[in-house]
Amino acid sequence: MLLLLHVLMLSLLSGGSARVVQDFEKECGQFFANGKSPTRFPNPQYRQICQTLNNVVYYATFYDTHNKIPVYSAYKFEGLKDCKRQKKWYIEPQLDDNNASPNMQFEKDVKKQGRGDHQALKRDYMKSDHDKGHLEPVFQANSQGCANATFTLTNAAPQNPSFNRGQWRKLEEEMARNLSDQCLPKNYSVYIVTGVVPGTKNINNRVTVPSHFWTAYCCLDNNNKCQVSGRFIGKNKNNAPENKSEVDLKKELETHYNVASFELFDYSTEPPAKKRKLNK
Repeated sequence: MLLLLHVLMLSLLSGGSARVVQDFEKECGQFFANGKSPTRFPNPQYRQICQTLNNVVYYATFYDTHNKIPVYSAYKFEGLKDCKRQKKWYIEPQLDDNNASPNMQFEKDVKKQGRGDHQALKRDYMKSDHDKGHLEPVFQANSQGCANATFTLTNAAPQNPSFNRGQWRKLEEEMARNLSDQCLPKNYSVYIVTGVVPGTKNINNRVTVPSHFWTAYCCLDNNNKCQVSGRFIGKNKNNAPENKSEVDLKKELETHYNVASFELFDYSTEPPAKKRKLNK
């Protein structure tokens, strides 16, 4: 009886530390404004990941195992850290094996059996004419450890190279600098969510190429009210992303995802109409 109780306790503890979780609002809700995640879809193809490297959770990702790309990654921005980029990419062991490590790992360190059934692998991008486009980017990471943790294929989607290295990268950097100037000096907590919309093409007959990349931010004051916010969406081409109102972006995402509503942040403490837009 004592042995059974001990096994049960170990099971519960290991389940609580797993990267792939049942409810990431409970497990890693610190990356969501007021602890509330953007809209989640109920279909079993979607998985909730508390992105963990070396037993540290750095951000959260809502992942589509059918299209093998994220829906979105959510994270906090804490200023410009001058983090270095690493060249190797991790994968999420638990997407293919529930009993695998809770930490992201390099492919060579993951058992081959079932590897890649539910996620992209680095070979999918070879000769694909697409970059591995970060959702949480290195430039917005809050530490070197976090920057390293952004290099997981569950935080990436096939991106047009000109778009990734041009207009989208420019937007990521402008956001980081402006948020550093306008939100952090006031001790606002900065929340960002970045996502993609599945398109009609794929690479390697496995990984769906997004039609759009989008991102939104919200700066909460000490009363958890969103004082500064903004939203952008761009086609996966070398075009400048469009600056959208909250209503317009939500409507566009509702159409793209074919859902009745799509929420970005929890605005329960203040009506969205009172938001101020961050100037570029």
